[in-house]
Amino acid sequence: MKWSGNIMLLKKLFRTAWAYKAQFISMIIMIAIGVGVFFGFNIEWYSLDEDSSEFFEATKYADYRIYNEAGFTEEDINAIKGIEGVEAASRILAVNVDVKGTEDALGLFVPEDYVVSTILVNEGADYNAETKGFWLSDKYAQANDLSVGDTLTVTYMGIEVKGEILGLGKSGEYLICVADENQLMPDMETYGYVYASPAIISENIGMEFYPQINIISELTKNQLEDEIKAALGETTLVTTKDEHYSYAGLQSEVEEGKTMGALVPVLFLAIAILTMVTTMHRITANEKTQIGTLKALGFKDRRILRHYTSYGFMLGLAGTILGILLGYFIAGFIMDENGMMGTYIDMPSWQLRMPGICWIILVLIVVLQTFIGYLSVKKMLKGTAAEALRPYTPKKVKAMFLEKTPLWNKLPFATKWNLRDVVRHKSRSFMTLIGIIGCMLLLVGGLGMKDTMGGFIDMINNDIYDYTTKINMVETADNEDIVEFAKKYDGDWQATLSIKLDDKAIALDIYDVEHDMINFVDEDDQKVTLGNDGAYICIRLTDDIQVGDTISFSPYGSEETYEVKVAGVIRSIMTENITMTKEYAESIGIPYHISSIYTDTPQEGIEDSSIVAGKQSKQSIMDSYENFMEIMDIMVAVFVIGAIVLGIVVLYNLGVMSYIERSRELATLKVVGFKDKHIGKILISQNIWLTVVGVIIGLPAGIGVLKLLLVMLATEYELKLLVGPLTYAISMLVTFGVSLVVGFFVARKNKKIDMVEALKGRE
Repeated sequence: MKWSGNIMLLKKLFRTAWAYKAQFISMIIMIAIGVGVFFGFNIEWYSLDEDSSEFFEATKYADYRIYNEAGFTEEDINAIKGIEGVEAASRILAVNVDVKGTEDALGLFVPEDYVVSTILVNEGADYNAETKGFWLSDKYAQANDLSVGDTLTVTYMGIEVKGEILGLGKSGEYLICVADENQLMPDMETYGYVYASPAIISENIGMEFYPQINIISELTKNQLEDEIKAALGETTLVTTKDEHYSYAGLQSEVEEGKTMGALVPVLFLAIAILTMVTTMHRITANEKTQIGTLKALGFKDRRILRHYTSYGFMLGLAGTILGILLGYFIAGFIMDENGMMGTYIDMPSWQLRMPGICWIILVLIVVLQTFIGYLSVKKMLKGTAAEALRPYTPKKVKAMFLEKTPLWNKLPFATKWNLRDVVRHKSRSFMTLIGIIGCMLLLVGGLGMKDTMGGFIDMINNDIYDYTTKINMVETADNEDIVEFAKKYDGDWQATLSIKLDDKAIALDIYDVEHDMINFVDEDDQKVTLGNDGAYICIRLTDDIQVGDTISFSPYGSEETYEVKVAGVIRSIMTENITMTKEYAESIGIPYHISSIYTDTPQEGIEDSSIVAGKQSKQSIMDSYENFMEIMDIMVAVFVIGAIVLGIVVLYNLGVMSYIERSRELATLKVVGFKDKHIGKILISQNIWLTVVGVIIGLPAGIGVLKLLLVMLATEYELKLLVGPLTYAISMLVTFGVSLVVGFFVARKNKKIDMVEALKGRE
């Protein structure tokens, strides 16, 4: 008997699953998407963190970097090496150089001692400080058809350095290979990096110049600063690996992955859980007579309970398994060496790894889905078999306030019917609203992020950067010579020095702008002219500093403290900085060294000089922004597809449930003379009502989510929220389109109603 009962329940399980296949499939899809997004982004950030950590360790990535424009002496490096707690240290020359015969540039990296910041050679000879040659970035070599044995010529300070490419490899120092902080995305066709031996540099330049020291140490920054000050006798700029572009950019990607893995799946999982609660309740309500039959046949309550609970378990398990597969697909798509992440990060290993906490959460998701199935049927088991055999009767609904007003009698029948149905089935109506709002959140968030970044890039291109070429100057050049060089090309110039403001290292930018090669914009993106009566802070500093305040700072390498008045606020592109004019800097006696010239002269029209370290075209920077926007387009497409899938799955599931629940009312309407077309309009109109309400709520909610994303995902940029009319229009059109299409397909089911079964079901 027990065996035959099990067979009977198993057959019933498959029959019920087939009868409610639309609902079951929709719940599995929602769970799979939620789990897949959660799984995918968590695999992505964890894999990125672990793979890069192994790479940093293999290339002896520096914990600290210290700088001195005049260069460090042998006594300086020996003093640094003598500090207790310093495991390794090396003097470094790291500058941008031009590649002869092209408009390309390379980051030239010359370590005096090969004990820190090494290169991982994957082709050719290992690095040797005594061998005269180059070890080139393998990605740059591939993009420019260069190989081991080829000859490479670079120019630095007007001097040509020519040598053989002895090896190809990857370096943690250039994990994110950009020329400077203004370049958003690497472009390995025009900018790469190259390690050179001290031997080849000394032979060609004829001097030693190391303005940087890289250090491996477990000391804290404050401890190391104190030790270095004691060893060198002066305050020196010390930056941690968290402030180095490669490490900071990587950590930003990791944090973005964590944020996306925490925020986006919540929407899908929450809707999946709410949908399952609503759907399982409706299914068990519709199965009430079947439950009564099973009780009458002698099945114990706990056995029936296990049977219906298994639906929740199977749905959770099926959705989770599909979600795991989807998660690995998403992670693999993001972590593709030749795909999205590979265009930004250059490292040798791209192994996918799973954080252990994910498995615990996945088990909890299945347990939760099973528990929902358990709670849904438990209530239906109360009472005797005779009571259970009575069909489920919805709760009586009190008359709405509107029904008590004269306006009610003036409303058309379809409006009255839909209003009563919405009030009677509050949970279904609420879930429909949630689905529509979720659809709007994804659309406004994705499209709005594209609008915001697009507006930011347009502002840089059209309002801030009016130059053609940026000329980088060598650290040892005299300001007088640089000014004369700038005048020769009608250029404006910039000096940048690192300062200590309230124990925080930020940049001080000093400008001489006579030809409007560089412009400045305020918080409202309006152009402003810098005055000579104070300094201008970036937006990120306004949390602690206000216009009119007086602030004090000290340049690194100097014991002097300067007080400046805050004259205004301007938008910074990337760095956290303070900006002032040359005249104001000179009036308060701030020493500076000019680092860059901005000119309208094309790159090929600028002569090589002993004071020129390298050249960079504005177009190369804008090209990197275009690459960034191409990746942004992929992300937006994912958001739009996710929104459409979310809307279709939720609305179709609830629409079919609504059709099942209202089959008797719909059959009654047909009996009293309503045509299928008219009934279809009634069904679709309710969807449209709920869509209108969902859009009204979803638009501001989407803006709120976008603001949250900007705060959490784009802290390194000073972005102004921008959502264009097209984004609003597309978001609403897609949402209404999904609602109409789903409503149309659900309304078509009205033609297939078995009127006899529907009208006799509750006798």
